[in-house]
Amino acid sequence: MRTQHRLGALFERMAIIAAIATLLLAACGGSAAPTATPIPATPLAPSPTPMPTATIPGPVDTPTAVPTASPTPTRAMMATPATGSEASAGLIFRIVPEQSEARYRVREQLLGRSLPNDAVGSTRAIEGRIVFMADGAIDSAQSRVTVDLTTLRSDEARRDNYIKQNTLEVARFPKAEFQPTAARGLPWPLPQSGEFSFQLEGNLTVHGVTKPVVWDVRATVDGSRITGTATTTVTFADFGMTQPRVPIVLSVEETITLELDFTVEPQS
Repeated sequence: MRTQHRLGALFERMAIIAAIATLLLAACGGSAAPTATPIPATPLAPSPTPMPTATIPGPVDTPTAVPTASPTPTRAMMATPATGSEASAGLIFRIVPEQSEARYRVREQLLGRSLPNDAVGSTRAIEGRIVFMADGAIDSAQSRVTVDLTTLRSDEARRDNYIKQNTLEVARFPKAEFQPTAARGLPWPLPQSGEFSFQLEGNLTVHGVTKPVVWDVRATVDGSRITGTATTTVTFADFGMTQPRVPIVLSVEETITLELDFTVEPQS
């Protein structure tokens, strides 16, 4: 019993010593826990180089030049100055009726006459104007000359009555009208004095029929007035008229000569 008691005490002391040794080892690091092998750090992938961002230029507020509107040409701008002539600004010429005369001339052979005779009828019942633009061209829309055919007179009343009633039919077509369209060969600017000639083109309306005609014009400038004579030829058939047929007239030529003695002055 005594021996067992001693052995128990011995084991108890040994256990105490072992516990103390364990504590000492722990304190001195003798029983260090295995050190974990460090995992090498994976190098971070380099940050991607940022792509250059394209800079889209915005609208530049550049002031836009507003085109300056070209001035509308005026009559004064169109005119070409011409020394010594007011025609450079354009001219309007008015017919002076009391100093002008329109005529027709037809060759006829009368009964009892050995030689042919010119039947001539005339009138001063004329009105109208011719408008020239700055470059000398005629403004046809504004130009017109009219003749009152009911006032035609010749040296024979019976002839006049027949022509008015049967040939011209003045009850239906009382006026002849001429619309000038061009002046070929007209000197421009107009001279201040002297004589000149040209051809005046246009449309003539007689007996309800309109035909183009050309007048041969001879004119004289005297101060502000221009005087002259214009002539042209037509036929009865041109304007749908029949030749006169009366007992005392043996024959009448088909051709009619038209004449105009004129005086024109600038319209104020």
